[in-house]
Amino acid sequence: MPIKTPDWVKDAVFYQIFPDRFAKSDTLKKPTHLQPWGAPPTYHAFQGGDLIGVIEKLDYLADLGINAIYFNPIFMSASNHRYHTFDYYQVDPLLGGNDAFKKLLKAAHKKNIRVILDGVFNHASRGFFQFNHLMECGQESPYRDWFHVHGWPINAFNETQPANYSAWWGLHALPKFNTNTEAVREYLLNVGTYWLEMGADGWRLDVPNEIDDDEFWREFRRRCRAVNPEAYIVGELWTEAHRWLQGDQFDAQMNYLFTRAAFGFFCGERLNHEDIGRTGYQHIPVLDALSFGARLNEVNNKLYDYEIVLAQMNMLGSHDTPRMLTVANGDKTAVRLLFLCQMTQPGAPNIYYGDEIGLPGRHDPDCRRAFPWHDLDSWDNDLLTDIKSYIALRHELPALRRGDFEVIHAQKGVAIYRRQYEGRTAVIAFNASHSAQQATFAWTTAEDASPLPQKLVDKGKPLPVKATIKFPPRTARVWAD
Repeated sequence: MPIKTPDWVKDAVFYQIFPDRFAKSDTLKKPTHLQPWGAPPTYHAFQGGDLIGVIEKLDYLADLGINAIYFNPIFMSASNHRYHTFDYYQVDPLLGGNDAFKKLLKAAHKKNIRVILDGVFNHASRGFFQFNHLMECGQESPYRDWFHVHGWPINAFNETQPANYSAWWGLHALPKFNTNTEAVREYLLNVGTYWLEMGADGWRLDVPNEIDDDEFWREFRRRCRAVNPEAYIVGELWTEAHRWLQGDQFDAQMNYLFTRAAFGFFCGERLNHEDIGRTGYQHIPVLDALSFGARLNEVNNKLYDYEIVLAQMNMLGSHDTPRMLTVANGDKTAVRLLFLCQMTQPGAPNIYYGDEIGLPGRHDPDCRRAFPWHDLDSWDNDLLTDIKSYIALRHELPALRRGDFEVIHAQKGVAIYRRQYEGRTAVIAFNASHSAQQATFAWTTAEDASPLPQKLVDKGKPLPVKATIKFPPRTARVWAD
């Protein structure tokens, strides 16, 4: 049976929102003792972002060219990142509750913006009802088999002593579900379908590899697709993920394989190693053009079925990593090259909120700063304008969204690849080196093909079939018909 992913994802440009920090509506009443909006973020403080605030900023997102939103967790939680879930059926009151989410879905869909949610199904929290019941009643609790208990009494709060139950990364606050228990499986599977029935367009799955049970995920897919045949299911999988990407579990992964290759090429030895050493980026290799081309060819043409490749969520930053401007050590030229590469790759680009205006941020919690709506002078509007043009180019050219991928030149700092779809061609060239480079290449074997017009520049020279081009340092060009 051929692999099938949601068709809309091929045309999607995602925007990742950390709900507590993107936008705060004055119309929604909040508790006291919130951090001031824009204060340096801490591990535990809340700044009061909410879903009504997101509705009020949908015009900004649409103008940027966004047509899909990925939300970090929105369900009830006692953490500002909400990966400690209390109730999977209730949107956090600080975000506006379920009514706010319904309003958001209606408003976003009216603008043709899809919405996917963060599914944290490997672990719950100490406040989750069944675990709280276990804390209160001990081994006589009827929910004891919802978790992996190793001894009694369980110890949920004294972190100097063993928890006596399995927890994510050993953190007492995050008890791991026992998905071998049928009631647990049904609970989580029903959560998956409940929010799709409400109108959500898919799930991003948090650490799904830690639920080491392929049949659970196959059933998750079957049930989700029964509700919405076009539901997108993307897993947080930081390394090669063929096991989960064969068409029967997930549609895609968060494509950190691409991320590391792109940073390795465009930033190289100028990477901010002080910050990336504390995150999943610590293994970014420094790549020359030949290695970069080979890595892109592997990621796009060798690891997975191409239907999967076209659905990959291509990341350059997230709530788990330093912001891309910080990773690039403040090099805004590198940021531009990274964004253009992201927008011209197979797979759906995902922009972490604020990266488009040059928001900096070190490892968490600093990478979770509030969006500076109150400080427009801090925005890099030139960068924002360029990002808009890259997104618009992706929307304009079907070859960038659905085309095949082939590296046609990779040496001396210059990497050039070609995308083709239904007789349309795009050629994308980067000189990542800090000196001018010359490249001779052909983009087709058809010698009578018409030259390709140059994009993103006024009156740029068309690209003949065979060309010798001199590239200034740290520049890119795009040609397409």
